[in-house]
Amino acid sequence: MEIRFANKNDISQILQIEEECFVQPWKENDILYELEGNPVSVILVLENDGLIIGFLDYWITFDSATIAQIAIKKQYQGQHLSYLLMQEMIDDCFAKKVNSITLEVRTSNTKAINLYQKFGFQQIVVKEHYYNNGEDAIYMVRQEGGNI
Repeated sequence: MEIRFANKNDISQILQIEEECFVQPWKENDILYELEGNPVSVILVLENDGLIIGFLDYWITFDSATIAQIAIKKQYQGQHLSYLLMQEMIDDCFAKKVNSITLEVRTSNTKAINLYQKFGFQQIVVKEHYYNNGEDAIYMVRQEGGNI
């Protein structure tokens, strides 16, 4: 398994994971923008024998970062692979002097919430009706004191 920065050739595989994992998956233009248009975006992919099995998209702005998306193909879930992506992202943030990392997560996504808590993220507030379907989001933060 290898973690590397995504490139334009990865878009179709990232889109497949989007469709499989998200209620409202991003479209090709969204991913292309993250790769080539968004100056603060970083996308990591987890690759196994040429197949992308997961990705993590995060934005670094000055001394803070925001996790936009993280997903692992369903057939590979439960193998702690998201842990590898999270650790790589945190290492990159540490190298770039990031002091805090934020994210929003669906209140129903207990697997993700547990993962984030293992990495020192703490719940700050619930954002009511955050998602298009009306579901609430938990806003979580990991501070430098959380060993970024």
